[in-house]
Amino acid sequence: MKYEVLLPDSYFHIYNCGNNKENIFIQEKNYAYFLTLMNKHISSVCFILAYCLLKNHFHLLIKTKENIEAKKISQSFSNLFNAYSKSINKAYNRTGSLFKDRFSRIKIENETYLKNIIVYIHTNPVHHGFIKDFETYKHSSYKAMLSNKETKLLRDYVLRLFEDKANFIYTHQFKQTVINNLITLE
Repeated sequence: MKYEVLLPDSYFHIYNCGNNKENIFIQEKNYAYFLTLMNKHISSVCFILAYCLLKNHFHLLIKTKENIEAKKISQSFSNLFNAYSKSINKAYNRTGSLFKDRFSRIKIENETYLKNIIVYIHTNPVHHGFIKDFETYKHSSYKAMLSNKETKLLRDYVLRLFEDKANFIYTHQFKQTVINNLITLE
């Protein structure tokens, strides 16, 4: 499989899942630790627009910073995933790869796709049947987008993409309605 190079000043959807479909977040504290490691390892090379951490996989939407070498960006992500894997292996007496493969990445080339990926990431727990209402899911950036609390997310930029907070909410709720209707049809 050919992997997209993480170029500077670009948007990427980053995702991965557990090896053999195993959980990568075993306890509640693992989610917070992953976010801490994200801040430590990748905040110098990219901005986070959206994220969702599910028990067996994760999604990140990033914008790489300008004037950063592609190699440094990739190395920072590698450091994040290696540090997290080592901590989980040590804490739970496990060995081997935590993640299925190298992390997948898709370059986002236009604003429409960018907005769709943000909604997809936030509604992903509903899509996979982890929860019925994405707005109540604790381990995504959705609530932080609506909060007035300080955040490292590019909240203002994301909300402007949707014109305002009200349209951001509406777009997400509409997507959930579509997902719920599809589930009902199955």
